[in-house]
Amino acid sequence: MNKKNSDMDEDKLHEECGVFGVYNHPDAAALTALGLHALQHRGQEAAGIVTFDGERFLSEKHLGLVSDHFSRPSVIKRLEGNNSVGHNRYSTTGGTVHRNIQPLFADLWGGGFAIAHNGNLTNALSLRYDLVKNGSIFQSTSDTETILQLVAKSKADRTIKRLVDALIQIEGAYSLVILTNKKLIGARDPFGIRPLVLGKLDGAYILCSETCALDIISAEFIREINPGEVVIITEEGIESINPFTKTQSRPDLFEYIYFSRPDSVLDGKSVYDCRKSFGKVLAKEFPINADIVVPVPDSGVPAALGFSEESKIPFELAIIRNHYVGRTFIQPTQSSRHSKVKMKHNPNRSSVEGKKIILIDDSIVRGTTSVKIVQLMRDAGAKEVHLRIACPPIMFPDFYGIDTPETEQLLAANHNLDDMCNFIGADSLGFLSLDGLYKAMGYPKGRDNQNPQFTDHCFTGDYPTDLKDYNDKNLQEQLSLLSDNEAST
Repeated sequence: MNKKNSDMDEDKLHEECGVFGVYNHPDAAALTALGLHALQHRGQEAAGIVTFDGERFLSEKHLGLVSDHFSRPSVIKRLEGNNSVGHNRYSTTGGTVHRNIQPLFADLWGGGFAIAHNGNLTNALSLRYDLVKNGSIFQSTSDTETILQLVAKSKADRTIKRLVDALIQIEGAYSLVILTNKKLIGARDPFGIRPLVLGKLDGAYILCSETCALDIISAEFIREINPGEVVIITEEGIESINPFTKTQSRPDLFEYIYFSRPDSVLDGKSVYDCRKSFGKVLAKEFPINADIVVPVPDSGVPAALGFSEESKIPFELAIIRNHYVGRTFIQPTQSSRHSKVKMKHNPNRSSVEGKKIILIDDSIVRGTTSVKIVQLMRDAGAKEVHLRIACPPIMFPDFYGIDTPETEQLLAANHNLDDMCNFIGADSLGFLSLDGLYKAMGYPKGRDNQNPQFTDHCFTGDYPTDLKDYNDKNLQEQLSLLSDNEAST
């Protein structure tokens, strides 16, 4: 289920969540809170931590930011134990209510089971119906609970075998961190759509979504969890199993374009360096004579730096972002049509007035925010405003944990380049080509159309997995009913 965003967030994509786990460290809860803080960009709606103290599982779950709740010593003190899992949530499946906050926990045959999930399952609804029909009782509307229920229903004699039974049945994107009485487990889907990395601190093992979460606690990066791999961490060390048929990995390109923090490293590639390369290739593909290059902050900054370096046009921070504005704010009147955009972005007039500017942004979804930013520059006295986008046009919705609108709401899916430019109000518009994106990622020949190197379905419509829930009209009707019920809770 895709949620509608508000204010300046309406024209940005949102990842579903970030995950973090610690095995055998006396400060497990505090480390997890720090890790979640580093992963806050992956989900700002809710956060949760579950620990195990050798006898009991302890849980704290709250709506809001990590710092709103887990910065208090009293909260961390309640989360005793050397083992911990944590989760930041941005909901795409299930609404923003307390019962959907992860990690989800249940007492299963053999002990407790706490699970944190980054991604989205594309057959969760059909599996859920079968499970409910056969007696399962769901406590949330999150697709993560489908995994939990499948584990509970498995007849296998060991937790890992029961988990594998569940993983074989699910489809879509997932990176999982799971805590049991004796184990910390990590699992990544066969295509590696969502990231998961392994680190180490003072002899304790760490699992998390991005390397920036290791950096904040000064942990050592060991390696990425491989696509289709399940890692089991116990007192004896690490065991790795690969229960799936080998397939070519296809990590999501949007991790490099927008989602991951620029100081993270994915598959050996610096996210920051990739984004600068996007800007350099964009400057070659869509050159323009202008006075300054201006990023739309903050995600457009690395690409704008790359564009500036390649074009030799000076870089200017001509839009200043206010980082202290929340998602909602009391409006003094309804007559100020630019008040929402100005609460988050304000022009540096002295850098803009009388100049031809090139605006650099990471993506366009609906285009509504681009309209506001371009007008903001014109109101500040810009002579010309040329918009350049550091990724290809988004033509198709996502079903793997990214909050995207339906196809009819995607600007590029319904308009040609000239129409988009006119709608936005720019003097010119250019998108980085798909092959240009791949070349910037280090593939000189561009995209391998026979065996794509990445998951790029938002640009191509080439989905790596079946979309069972979304191709079944009956299920779609039930999905709508589930969404309506969630809204009333």
